Amino acid sequence: MRQAFFLLSFLIVFQTSQAQLFTKEKVTYDANQGRGSTDHNLLRWGYFLGFGNYDFNFDYNQDKKDILVKRSVGFNVGLIGNLRINDYIDLRFEPGLHITSRELHYSPDYFVGGSYNDNDLIREVKSTYVHFPLLVKFSTKRINNFKPFVVGGFSTAINLSSNEHNPDDNSNGQFRTKSHPLFYELGFGIDFYLYNFKFTPTIRGVFGMNDELVRDKNPNSPWTSNINSMKTRAVFINFTFQ
Repeated sequence: MRQAFFLLSFLIVFQTSQAQLFTKEKVTYDANQGRGSTDHNLLRWGYFLGFGNYDFNFDYNQDKKDILVKRSVGFNVGLIGNLRINDYIDLRFEPGLHITSRELHYSPDYFVGGSYNDNDLIREVKSTYVHFPLLVKFSTKRINNFKPFVVGGFSTAINLSSNEHNPDDNSNGQFRTKSHPLFYELGFGIDFYLYNFKFTPTIRGVFGMNDELVRDKNPNSPWTSNINSMKTRAVFINFTFQ
């Protein structure tokens, strides 16, 4: 349902603006009407809507069958604060809410020598991140009403669904993660200059820097004992309006 909503929104924006994008007329800021590009403002504000596809990257202690991660498309929404450095460099702060869910599928190999049922082979990891990225945006020279760019930086988050301090662990069905992951981010996008706002689709990769796993009390736990580290990785597709 969310995917259909965003697709419909994107098509409406594109259809209403394509004449502006492909005209030879360069959109400039009109102070009298308060519309057009505000690229030369020191500070600019906006918001974004988008999708997030989250995964886990595992490093193992022993050579066993990999834990499979079943991913689902999540929802992103947030605000943008942009500080202009010069015509080609901007500093951006993009706090947002990111909601996602992942399922971990274990092989029976992890339970050799012990009893288990089908429910023990699957652990659902729900995540609600309050995400805080600080990014540097490097743009090319504007080409009529287009301006491509690359972006990179670092971020942290508060995972409201981490269960880090939950006394129950996997023996009671609770898979726990740490509440403050750290990431680095790399991506690219294109600014489209329209008469009433600037529309920017972006694709960004997000890569975890710290181990996010909270291990079970039992040092021989089939769910956590073979995991040396578990780090988030994700792809964001965001649509920005400024």
